[in-house]
Order: sequence, then structure tokens, then C-alpha cells
Amino acid sequence: FLTPQELLAKGVDGYEVPVRLGGQVKPGSVQWNAKTLDLRFAITDGTGEIAVRAKGAPPQMFRDGIGVVVEGRYERSGLFQATNLLVKHSNEYHPPKAGEKPRDMYKTLIKGTGS
Repeated sequence: FLTPQELLAKGVDGYEVPVRLGGQVKPGSVQWNAKTLDLRFAITDGTGEIAVRAKGAPPQMFRDGIGVVVEGRYERSGLFQATNLLVKHSNEYHPPKAGEKPRDMYKTLIKGTGS
């Protein structure tokens, strides 16, 4: 994935192409409309910042300051239209319990928003 600074540095070459953008949710930037399932926030890497819009309910762990990766397209308007939103979870690894498939562990940790 690219950081906000890296995407911004691409200039016009960064617009309207599929990209994965990663960084932290800027504290105080989250706007959530539960009726329209419209989520808006800013991603920052400490240097660059990009406004993001995603449709659908955010992952349960989504909050200010959390690490995220969004997939989508950066529009010429300066808004990143996300089609998928992934949140960074704990770095702790726990092996699967007896009978549990590793894939089952991820279902509650990462959730896409769709569009």
C-alpha cells in the first residue's frame, strides 16, 4: 500500500487508478451517518493527509488513531473513494484452537465495507 504522502507525491498519476492507501485515522476526523451508511474520515501518515469516504458500516474496531488500509480510487476532487476498509488489529498471535481453522479467526478482525 501507499502512504498519504506517497499517493500525494504521484500528482496526476495517482488519480482514478486502483490503489491501497494505508495510515492512521486522523483523530477528530471521523463522521459517521448510520442512516445513509456514509463514513468519512481522514488518513494521515504524519506528513500527508487524505480525506476518505466509504459506504457501509465500519468494522467494529474502527476508531480515531487506529491503523487502516483502504482500497479504492483517489479522485481529482481530493477525496479517496474506498471500496474496502481494513483495520489493523493487535500484533499478538494466537494459534487456532482445536478444530478452529485459521481463516475463521480473521472473520471478526477484518471486515470490508463494500460499496
